[in-house]
Amino acid sequence: MKKETQISYEYFQNSSELSGTESTLFEKAKEAREKAYAPYSDFLVGCAVLLENGEIYSGNNQENAAYPSGLCAERTALFWIAANFPEVKIKKIFIVGGPRAVGGNHPPIPPCGACRQSMMEYETKQKENIDLYFSSMNEEVVKVNAIKDLLPFYFDATFL
Repeated sequence: MKKETQISYEYFQNSSELSGTESTLFEKAKEAREKAYAPYSDFLVGCAVLLENGEIYSGNNQENAAYPSGLCAERTALFWIAANFPEVKIKKIFIVGGPRAVGGNHPPIPPCGACRQSMMEYETKQKENIDLYFSSMNEEVVKVNAIKDLLPFYFDATFL
């Protein structure tokens, strides 16, 4: 038996189409991207996370000469938030990534598989979807309404 799955998403041609909150998250993610430590790949990623209390926290990728000891922007932000605000729900995550040299026509940069799994853990824990936005420096943006939309066959505690 063959089955299919589909996801729906929103596409924004540029950041001027975003709402006020979304624009703020985009700018915070861009600022975080500029502080990334990526001397090996020269691929900078910033992430901004909106919590239900209205606070915004950010993270960026941190590389290490001893691969894979580095960490992605999404997980640096999420792990810090979970350590400091374990009971506060995550409402939105905004990711901006791309090569250090800005230019070219790079598509929106989605989160890697490890970050998708980590984000899914928090979405499952809070029993509430998390809006996810991802972009590149050319300001095209993709939005999905839940992490599970990017990871339909996710692994969670129900399998243990």
